[in-house]
Amino acid sequence: MSMMGEFKQFAMKGNVIDLAVGVIIGAAFSKIVDSLVQDIIMPPIGKLFGGLDFANYYVPLNGQAYGLALAEAKKGGAVLAYGNFLTVALNFILLAFIIFQMVRMINRLQKPVPAVAPVAPATPEDVLLLREIRDALRR
Repeated sequence: MSMMGEFKQFAMKGNVIDLAVGVIIGAAFSKIVDSLVQDIIMPPIGKLFGGLDFANYYVPLNGQAYGLALAEAKKGGAVLAYGNFLTVALNFILLAFIIFQMVRMINRLQKPVPAVAPVAPATPEDVLLLREIRDALRR
C-alpha cells in the first residue's frame, strides 16, 4: 500500500475524526471561557484589588515605570507579567472544571447496558429421548 493510501486509511478512522472535531469544538469553547474569565470574572477581582485591570499587573525588569499599561511596559523591555499569568491560569482551571463537569454528565447519561445472562440453547428432542432411554436402561 502506498504512503498516501496508508495516510487516507489512518485519517478516515473514527478516532482521528472524533479528535479533530473535539479540537475544533475545544478551541471555540476555549474562547468562550477566555471571555468569561477576562470580561466577567476578572473585572470584579480587579476592582477588589484597587480598580486596576488585573491582567496589567507586572514587575518591571528593565527599569520601566510601574504605572504603565502592560503593553507599554513591554515596549520598554522585559517584564514579569504575573497578572496575565494568573488570568490565564484561572482560565485553564475554569476550562478544565467545565470539561470535567461535561464528562461527568455524559457518563451519567450513558447508562450501562445490563448484562444479560446467556440463555442455554434448548436441548433437541432426540437428545431428550436418548436420555430417557439411557435412564430407563439403568433402572
